[in-house]
Amino acid sequence: MGSVRKASAWLGLVEDNDERYYDDEYAETAESGDAWVTDPRVRVASESAREEGRRIATVSPAGFRDARAIGELFRDGIPVIMNLTTMEPDDAKRVVDFAAGLTFGLHGSIERVATRVFLLTPADTQVLTGEPGGRAQDGFFNQS
Repeated sequence: MGSVRKASAWLGLVEDNDERYYDDEYAETAESGDAWVTDPRVRVASESAREEGRRIATVSPAGFRDARAIGELFRDGIPVIMNLTTMEPDDAKRVVDFAAGLTFGLHGSIERVATRVFLLTPADTQVLTGEPGGRAQDGFFNQS
């Protein structure tokens, strides 16, 4: 089929009798699910963790445009660790402002874990500190 005929068929001006436009390889990859590729800067736990509800995502955005990945993960109820150490300071401030608004809007919380590293937790997630809660104050180690 000539290029003029292909263009006419694409525009719907002539009837398309040529089935070469259908890409069998694309249809097979779309059905198998292998066509979706995850951004390498976003890591999420395995399927077994997904079934049990124990997943945490780590995101290292390169710029403010990558904030969408943070928002989508957090909106799905997944705690997110944002590593902003590789970002420019101005973009990092914008991402922190975005994350603060995101956590406020979805009733979550944001905590600084380290310099330019933040933890975003959904409303139904509890963060435990390293301090044991059940330790008696006047125990063995209290030698004052």
